[in-house]
Amino acid sequence: QAQLVESGGGLVQPGGSLRLSCVASGFTLDYHPVGWFRQAPGKEREGVACMSTTGKPFYADSVKGRFTISRDFGANTFHLQMSSLKPEDTAVYYCARDPNIGTPYCPLVKESYDYWGQGTQVAVSS
Repeated sequence: QAQLVESGGGLVQPGGSLRLSCVASGFTLDYHPVGWFRQAPGKEREGVACMSTTGKPFYADSVKGRFTISRDFGANTFHLQMSSLKPEDTAVYYCARDPNIGTPYCPLVKESYDYWGQGTQVAVSS
């Protein structure tokens, strides 16, 4: 059974850093684009970053220059390195898989993803 599990969330002060990880099981992650999304209380789930099967990253404007997505090909794992965190980055962060195999791009649209992790809380506060 396909499954994604996130880890690495927590409480951090403004300006700090966190690294989220997502481990996949039940399928080969290398074949799929992957993404990170977040949902703050009372808001829609929004795309943060994604990476194609060729390793090309895409970022939401709100996180460009601060967040970095990466993936460990062959290890069924991908990550989100978050730096210069701001209070507005506070949200539950989700990793997700795009079911389209081998695409050289990735969408930052939640409707394009089929499997999701359970979410990990990130809180940025002093």
